[in-house]
Amino acid sequence: MKIIRSIPEMQTVSRNLHNDTKKIGLVPTMGALHDGHLSLLHKAQQHSDVSVMSIFVNPTQFGPSEDFNQYPRPFEEDCKKAEEHGCDILFVPYAKEVYPDTHMTYVSVENLTETLEGASRPGHFRGVTTIVLKLFTMVTPDIAVFGRKDAQQAIVIRRMVTDLNLPVELIIADTIREKDGLAISSRNSYLTDAERIAVPVIYKGLSRAQEEYNRGERHAEKLLQLIGTTYNDTKLIKTEYIAIVDAETLRPVDVLTGTTLIAVACRTTQSHTRLIDNIVLGGHL
Repeated sequence: MKIIRSIPEMQTVSRNLHNDTKKIGLVPTMGALHDGHLSLLHKAQQHSDVSVMSIFVNPTQFGPSEDFNQYPRPFEEDCKKAEEHGCDILFVPYAKEVYPDTHMTYVSVENLTETLEGASRPGHFRGVTTIVLKLFTMVTPDIAVFGRKDAQQAIVIRRMVTDLNLPVELIIADTIREKDGLAISSRNSYLTDAERIAVPVIYKGLSRAQEEYNRGERHAEKLLQLIGTTYNDTKLIKTEYIAIVDAETLRPVDVLTGTTLIAVACRTTQSHTRLIDNIVLGGHL
């Protein structure tokens, strides 16, 4: 595995790979690699000749009161995991190269970014789309793999790729879960022991909604009530939002007819860890 820190070097390596007709697959991450990230790497390897995993804790997607400084950065452990799982290139750009003092250009996707995570985290998606576009220009991948756990992020990036005519194929991979259903996340390490026992209720609520959907329920209000009631079973989480929206426009729906996203965000009451999860009904992202 080759570790690249310099943006110009990454661009040169990518150009040479393309000249050799090699197909590049990119997995953008913020590090603290877990089985979810590694599943994305494996997906990239299936669809490309050369796999590139990037690690960059992106400051522009964190709000002033969020956990940028506390975000885990186990670099040596990440390198070991990436290499053990066959990563060809680990791209870890320097922050001052990514955002020099003169930087003043950002990318905004309108309409899709004001709701759900965008409402709870103003400016978050501007940071996400900016860094993803920058990574695309640094690595010039043929395919890029994102996880469905961050469903709104995937939808927003797909819109950016379409609107800006970017020559990148997006692959949205399934959410990887613990045995008890909890979506794997780097932030799970923040949980107290009691919270860790309680938080599988997040997916339990979504699963109950999916069961009702499979039985024929199509009214969003009834599914929302079912999920909310499930979450009331524990005092260790507080719900920030539960939303049922069209999976393309992210607009709320009253009756589920097409591909629909049910998205939730919760915050634990002891460690104040923020967790998100979702399911997709009636289709795929």
